[in-house]
Amino acid sequence: MSKITRRGVLAGSGAIAAAGVGVKRGRAAEAIRIGILTDMSGPYSEDAGPGSVVGAKLAIADFAKEHPELKVELMTADAGTKVDTYVSLAGNWWDTQGVDAIFDIPFSAGALALRTVAEQRNKVLMLTGPATSDLTTKACGPNHVHWVYDSYSFATSTARAAFKAGGTSWFFIQADYAMGASLTNDAQGEIEKLGGKILGVAKHPFPGTTDFSSYLIQAQASGAKVLGLTNAGGDAANTIKQAAEFGLTSHGMKVAATLFHIPQVHAIGLQAAQGLLLTDAYYWDMNDGTRDFAKRYAAEMHGFMPASTQAGMYSAVIHYLKTVRAMGVDAAKVDGRATVAKMKDIPTDDPIFGKGRIRADGRKIHPMYLFEVKKPSESRYAWDYYTLRDTTPAEEAFRPMTPGLCKMVTA
Repeated sequence: MSKITRRGVLAGSGAIAAAGVGVKRGRAAEAIRIGILTDMSGPYSEDAGPGSVVGAKLAIADFAKEHPELKVELMTADAGTKVDTYVSLAGNWWDTQGVDAIFDIPFSAGALALRTVAEQRNKVLMLTGPATSDLTTKACGPNHVHWVYDSYSFATSTARAAFKAGGTSWFFIQADYAMGASLTNDAQGEIEKLGGKILGVAKHPFPGTTDFSSYLIQAQASGAKVLGLTNAGGDAANTIKQAAEFGLTSHGMKVAATLFHIPQVHAIGLQAAQGLLLTDAYYWDMNDGTRDFAKRYAAEMHGFMPASTQAGMYSAVIHYLKTVRAMGVDAAKVDGRATVAKMKDIPTDDPIFGKGRIRADGRKIHPMYLFEVKKPSESRYAWDYYTLRDTTPAEEAFRPMTPGLCKMVTA
């Protein structure tokens, strides 16, 4: 497999991967076409971007070994972080390029916009990148699945753990858009339910903020025991690094990141990240299945290990292709709503997340894990960064399906 580069996966590159070239009697087998809309060079490129493409290509290759008769084509585009760009590219793909399912969408505002477009065109939208839990509550719908995590699973697990460790007062630094608001609201609800206090929320512009000093000064002045970060990607990495430089952690403030992945830990280093609490759905060094995928992924990504979103891409593509094979390519191509319904009927099972399921509200469920970042002296080999502190079972990790929260759940 060739090395993935940004140039190789930009918009307009067309189909860049195909698996299975079987021929049906009487006519050539029609290909199922998958599109990845992602951020190739912006704040979410480390958690999505080229790594998402690699995850999809590995899934397509593995599925082709077992089912070579199913032809799959993969398209990619760099949509950055502009909602209008995502909507325009998705509309073009679905209307003129024959794309059957779009994956990724690494930020919440883009995902919320595209779920409407998918429903209008009756296509499949597989959301492996965004965090907002609105996608399975007030913005749920019959044409999309929310795959890896959401703001509720991140925020509540991290908040509970930090509260148990004595973090009874919090100050939040929040990215000022849909994802940041969801993370803050979900964490705040859990903290207040436990009896804790929110001493302030400082919102920073997204994207474009690089200097977080004014927000960190506010956090320090609040006297809060925990600095809760409800931003992500490079923003969260910069906040953590600058918090260490300001001496917040050395003076006793605990940092809890509600959306932070291993590429950012690697980027800032264990010296700055040590002691950080974070929740995630995947860590490369958990078992033989996660390690095998990570090894193959790293071979394509200059030795970098995958974030949960990139591992989630593999998992989501595998399940989508299983569903297409079960219902037939023609049926899957003509009716996205029926394809999503069929995905909910088939249990999920892959070497990344193990066994799981997709609920009626479109939430894919699996366990979530609380990790603490190791001290430099505790790391034994490359990318040995996390200590597992707690596991939240799949049926408890995500917001319960209360009737009325999602229009598709009535009882």
